[in-house]
Amino acid sequence: MRMMLMAGLMMPLAACAGAGEQGPAAPSPTAQGPCSNDGLDRFVGQKASAEIGADLLKTSGATTLRWGGPGMAMTMDFRPDRLTVSYDAQMVITAARCG
Repeated sequence: MRMMLMAGLMMPLAACAGAGEQGPAAPSPTAQGPCSNDGLDRFVGQKASAEIGADLLKTSGATTLRWGGPGMAMTMDFRPDRLTVSYDAQMVITAARCG
C-alpha cells in the first residue's frame, strides 16, 4: 500500500521531467534549401500568370510554387523547397519568398 502511495506521488513529478528542455530545432526562415530569394524582387509589380510562375520557379530553384491571394489562409510551416508568391486583387505580385 505504501509503495502505491509513493508511486502515486512521484507520477506528477515524472510528468514535469524535461518540461524545461527544448524540443527539436525548427529550421529558421533564413535556412538555405533548394529555394533562394535572390532575384525574386524583380517579379514584384508584375501580373501573376502561369508563365511568371514558371519563371519564378526557375529563378528561385524551388520545387513547389504556392500562390497566395488577398485574404487567403495559408499554413505557416517552413519548407525550404517551396516558393510562396502573394498577389493583390488585381493579380499583381506583391511578394515572393522562399518557405
